[in-house]
Amino acid sequence: MMWKNRIDGEESPYIPMGPFKLRLPFVHYKFEWPDYAQGLLMCAVDLAAIPLMIELLGMPFEVALAVVMLNGLLYLAHHLLGDPVVPGWITPAIPLIMAYVSLFPEGAERVHALVSFQLTLGLVSILLGATGMAQRVVRLVPPAIKSGVILGAGFAAVISVFQVGGRFETFPWSISIAVGIAFYLLFSRHFNKIKQFNPALLFISKLGLFPIILLAVFIAPLFGEAAWPKIEWGISKPDFVTLWSDYTIFGLGMPPLEMFISALPTVLATYIVLFGDILQSKALVQDGNKVRPDEKIDYNANRAHLIFGGRNTAMSILGPDVTMCGPLWAAMQVVVVERFKEGKKAMNSIFSGSGSFRWGTNTGLLLLPIVSLVKPILGVALALTLLIQGYVSVKVGILESKSQRDLGIAGVMGAVLATKGAAWGFVVGILLCLLIYGKQFFKGEEDGTFTSENNVEKSANKAS
Repeated sequence: MMWKNRIDGEESPYIPMGPFKLRLPFVHYKFEWPDYAQGLLMCAVDLAAIPLMIELLGMPFEVALAVVMLNGLLYLAHHLLGDPVVPGWITPAIPLIMAYVSLFPEGAERVHALVSFQLTLGLVSILLGATGMAQRVVRLVPPAIKSGVILGAGFAAVISVFQVGGRFETFPWSISIAVGIAFYLLFSRHFNKIKQFNPALLFISKLGLFPIILLAVFIAPLFGEAAWPKIEWGISKPDFVTLWSDYTIFGLGMPPLEMFISALPTVLATYIVLFGDILQSKALVQDGNKVRPDEKIDYNANRAHLIFGGRNTAMSILGPDVTMCGPLWAAMQVVVVERFKEGKKAMNSIFSGSGSFRWGTNTGLLLLPIVSLVKPILGVALALTLLIQGYVSVKVGILESKSQRDLGIAGVMGAVLATKGAAWGFVVGILLCLLIYGKQFFKGEEDGTFTSENNVEKSANKAS
């Protein structure tokens, strides 16, 4: 057990592998059972991706479950290879991806659109990570356009829930009650104050969305919006055979070149959103390290790019996923970091917490009782995730603007992007920046109306 020999102020033991640092459970880090147990329950959030794939690609439930399980296995790559985070979806970009993929007819063509998009995103991320160009690329994007992309993602998230035929029409009472309670628990000043004096409320706040999802299991049947769950016992049965024959390049062949080209504007929009998660990851890890100097934590954005870029590339081939493979699950990263801050006895290493949690979610996906419990309300869980993300994206998107003119450009661009897609959104944003700023296209202006870049980052962390 090499983890016992770590000297205070040094990194956890690892095996060097080029840019990666291999750490194995029980050998290089202590297995944390509280985080593992929480992961068993929080796999319910991972399962919320299933209705997306059913709706968008027409996948049977068992095939979509296979995609979720593959994604779950690849989540482990982060902590195993030296990235001290709890990885997740690229949640803010999900509505943008859905809108783009929906432009293509359902069937092989739509699957090809998703494959080409995810493969392009994966390869671009690997390239930027290998060359260290990530930060330079994002800095070239004018603040107004960055703001417009994030605002557009927020608008699209809310629209996808409330549009005609959307999830709100199927679960009006369940979504209203669940979202109301979730916003109170996550964003209310009142709750943030009283939880400090109540251990039970503090514990609930650390569980993220899980208590709300569990509540929805009872609310939806009571209002006649879903069936009561039929608890099944045993091991879940994902259908990998149908997945690989009907929804991957093994059965459908490679997408045509024009699909890779048409995906580029949405890939760029997704990457701008994704880079915000990189900033959050770094800030959260540094916040924990200030309190726990006994463990030196090496967060490397280029290494993170290589890992999530590799995940997206692998998933585009093995099981294309609408949620994409992101660098951070912000809510759970906050929970892990807060426990890490409590000291060595609470959590020996940041890798102990993030790793044990993700081993727990993978175990939970295998357990049929957990999968069958949340199956009837996965649509509510997804709507809840999208609306919370919409709130956060709009808040962060506004703060990305440096002036009132920026915000005006961003508002128009975001609305176009949410309704007409990323390509139209970028065209509108670029034209407005040229017309309004001219030679100051890249710089824009800063009139003191909004906070600085550092405060934007801090706001994003608090919102998550």
